[in-house]
Amino acid sequence: MEQTSYKNCLKLFLASLFLITFNANASNAVPHDLSPMGMFLMADWVVKSVIILLLFASIISWTIASVKYREVSNLKTQLSKSLYQFTQVKRLNELKALNSLCAVSKQMIEAPFYELTLSPENMPNQGIKERIQMALIDIEKQQKKRMNSQLGFLATVGSTAPFIGLFGTVWGIMNSFIGISESNTTDLAVVAPGIAEALFATALGLVAAIPAVMLYNLFSRKVAHVAGQLNDMSVYINRLVSRELDLKLLTKYHEYDHAI
Repeated sequence: MEQTSYKNCLKLFLASLFLITFNANASNAVPHDLSPMGMFLMADWVVKSVIILLLFASIISWTIASVKYREVSNLKTQLSKSLYQFTQVKRLNELKALNSLCAVSKQMIEAPFYELTLSPENMPNQGIKERIQMALIDIEKQQKKRMNSQLGFLATVGSTAPFIGLFGTVWGIMNSFIGISESNTTDLAVVAPGIAEALFATALGLVAAIPAVMLYNLFSRKVAHVAGQLNDMSVYINRLVSRELDLKLLTKYHEYDHAI
């Protein structure tokens, strides 16, 4: 689903870019058009490449944010409901009777029962507890990895976009000074459009970077909250397993005492 959203976003962006480039000659007929579109069309090819890269990065960032918001928010809500049901359970076997659980909760419930079926009756309880704990930790890691996927792109955009925009600005201003030397004039009207185009790249770099950083921090907090919910569920399941194994051991001692 995420890949489909990214592909559709890329197709729309490329189609828009084609239309802009197709009409470039007509737009260039207007001298010193300092609107955002005009500055883009009159910019040097390097500055144009920087602007295109920053726009593309910004679009992908918002696409990732949209997909991740739905994914993390839904999982957070589902885990809250599952965790509430978990706290109402006092014995391990009662977990099987719970319904309306999300896929992650069901996976965490199945882990201890699967390990218990593989462990003989005479196997030490401590080893069983450790293996169940490791299985639950593995499920937590898989979910964290899934939630953190694509967030690295937001961090990359947030940290590099200002410098990419600055590169476009430096290149554009350099071309403006070259234009001054070639025209043998220091008239501001000659160099102002080039400087404006260059500064436009820096502005786009900030437009791409600031939301990316804010979105990354937002989703980092959301992922940490969901990770805490998963850890709470894991701890509660481990507690039920420990209680169940201790009760079985206590039952065996009572049976042995009665036999004597």
